[in-house]
Amino acid sequence: MIENEKQIEKKYNIWIWVLSIIIPIAVAILFTVKIPGVERMGFLPPIYATINAITAALLVLAVIMIKRGKRNAHELFMKSAITLSVIFLVLYVIYHMTSDSTPFGGEGTIRSIYFFLLISHIILSIVVIPFVLITYVRAISGNFKMHKKIARITFPLWLYVAVTGVIVYFMISPYY
Repeated sequence: MIENEKQIEKKYNIWIWVLSIIIPIAVAILFTVKIPGVERMGFLPPIYATINAITAALLVLAVIMIKRGKRNAHELFMKSAITLSVIFLVLYVIYHMTSDSTPFGGEGTIRSIYFFLLISHIILSIVVIPFVLITYVRAISGNFKMHKKIARITFPLWLYVAVTGVIVYFMISPYY
């Protein structure tokens, strides 16, 4: 790695770890806050589920583009996926600040499947934050060898989070 790449990555490392800690804590705290006088925003879950689906599609398209050597298209899809993930997070927090959690009404095996998907989705949505940020910083710093190395981990984690978000939405949606 050339010196400039190291300097760029070092500059961002503190922000990566700060954001990786602050985002989950802030989301957890905001879940306990209800905005007084604001009606339940029940229209948001299908919107943020759609955002998750689009994010998943963008991630797959980004991989296809880089494998075809289309770096600019790859970069555009990845920046779009990051932007949509931020929008998702904002809408998700707003929904939970205006609405009580919806209990899952399924029983038996489907209940176990739902909670497995939900819990793994939540845990990996926290785990993936530093991976996405590190992968992005390695790309913008021009450290493509290390970018590619970590992207092989980041991609399946992020894709799993995006896809399970959609699945969890469809499983809980009859109970809204």
